[in-house]
Parts: sequence; C-alpha cells; structure tokens
Amino acid sequence: MTTIHNEITIDAPVEKIWNALSNIDMLDQYDPTVKKSTLLTSSNRGIGAKRKVDMLDGKNWFEEKVTAFKPNEALAFELTACSFPVHKLKHSYSFENVGGQIKVKQVMEYDMKFGFLGKLMDALVVRRQSDKGIKKFFGGLKSFVENK
Repeated sequence: MTTIHNEITIDAPVEKIWNALSNIDMLDQYDPTVKKSTLLTSSNRGIGAKRKVDMLDGKNWFEEKVTAFKPNEALAFELTACSFPVHKLKHSYSFENVGGQIKVKQVMEYDMKFGFLGKLMDALVVRRQSDKGIKKFFGGLKSFVENK
C-alpha cells in the first residue's frame, strides 16, 4: 500500500474550508484537474454520500463515497470505481488551527492493480503524478476559500 501525505495552510475559517470539502458536488468549482463532479446520491454530504468525478483530461474518472464525517474535524472518502490503475484508494482530511490559519492535512492510501507491474508503475509514475495532482487540488481549494 502506498501512502502520500500532503498539507496546506489556508487563511480562512475552518467552517468555510469544511463547507467546500464536505459538499461533494462542489469539487469541480475548485479542483483545477476536474471537469465535472456529479452527485450520485440524494444527499451531497454526510456518510454514504457519493459522487462521480470526470477529470479534465476527458478520459479518466472516478467514483467515491464519504466514509467519515465529523464537521470541522475529520472527513474521509473511499474509492468505489475508477479508470485509474488503482484500487482500495482512500483519502482523509484533518484540520488544525495554527496561529489563526487552518492547516489542512490529507493522507491518501492506495493499492495498485496489476501486482508487481502495478508496483513498478507506482514507483516510476503514479505516485509522483498523484502527489502533483493533490498539490493542484490543494492550491485550488486555498484560492477558492480565501477569495470567496
């Protein structure tokens, strides 16, 4: 299993950050790698809420559901289907007040498909691309909540 840690400090109230992250159909409003985020359940937040995300590249997509939901404290998602060569992907968020700003931390864990070949792909390409995408996502989130 691969684990990637990322964090960003955002100059906005935790409630504003939480609102953006927990309203799962809002992802396309701040993630520059996403073309469209579509709600798959009647609720757009809370445990069990699901979304389908179409990536900007026009060929990749994923579906995920909320698995942890503690307002302004913890949020987690688990992949349910995707076009990427990964399975068992989950990512979780926590929030820490640091000098009046909020440090948002993300931990993403995943397993690759294709056994040894998948592990090789992860080491050579996937991990680096995933980390780069998360940094773009965090930059978009920061800009969205600080400037809205």
